[in-house]
Amino acid sequence: MSNTCFRHTDSEAYVSCGRCDRKICPDCMISAPVGFQCPECVGSANVAVPKTKFGGSFNSVPKVTRAILVICVGIFALSLVLGSFAMAFGMIPAAIAQGEWWRLITSTLLHGSILHLLFNMYALYWLGPQLELSLGHSRFAALYILSALGGSVASYWFSDINTVSVGASGAIFGLITATIVIGRQMRTDVSQLVVLLGINVVIGFAQPGIDWRAHFGGAITGAAIAVIYTKGTRLNRDQIHRIGLSGIFAVLVLATLARNAQVSALLGV
Repeated sequence: MSNTCFRHTDSEAYVSCGRCDRKICPDCMISAPVGFQCPECVGSANVAVPKTKFGGSFNSVPKVTRAILVICVGIFALSLVLGSFAMAFGMIPAAIAQGEWWRLITSTLLHGSILHLLFNMYALYWLGPQLELSLGHSRFAALYILSALGGSVASYWFSDINTVSVGASGAIFGLITATIVIGRQMRTDVSQLVVLLGINVVIGFAQPGIDWRAHFGGAITGAAIAVIYTKGTRLNRDQIHRIGLSGIFAVLVLATLARNAQVSALLGV
């Protein structure tokens, strides 16, 4: 009997759909009350996919995590061929104050060295899939993007105006603190993550060249978002999450505008 997925014939499959008994690969496995079902059976039967406590859908495919990994690795590979993108897209306060606000996000897709890239991508590979499973794709994406933005805004506020900063570390610290908050809510052991967070905080202050400001901003933002995600019931959860995320985004925008005014005054523009 073939051990390939009936939908993806190039993928191995050792699990069968609980309704049609056809082989399905991990990309096609949708958790059901008993076992797993394929997308076709779930759709045709109008079966409601079980939700996690935080709004996830028990989908085993971390699509957002994969996309971020591919984008960051791809951009780094391009930089090796075309040259560094740091001056054009990095976090430079003087440039942001003059209207290049996109640097607050584009800087989080860049990395200064292979070790910098490997550390952040390994942390994303380790933390991302489980968080995305628990939160769902959209909530996880919002957590990552806002944590990255929070790290950039903190770096923008407390760095010298001519500093050039790059890296996804703010977003990664946001994932760490979010995992700790959600783990405590679920009463799981997060002591290793707490120790890891502490070690990286010390390294950030002790090692020259590391933007500890972005780490701090990302960590605070990630923790705040995770607290919001733990609020509400199945009936009002989505509304509470949208309002909370909108509030955090508004705070980051206002902080950016306030810093713009300061830096513009220093530059005399």
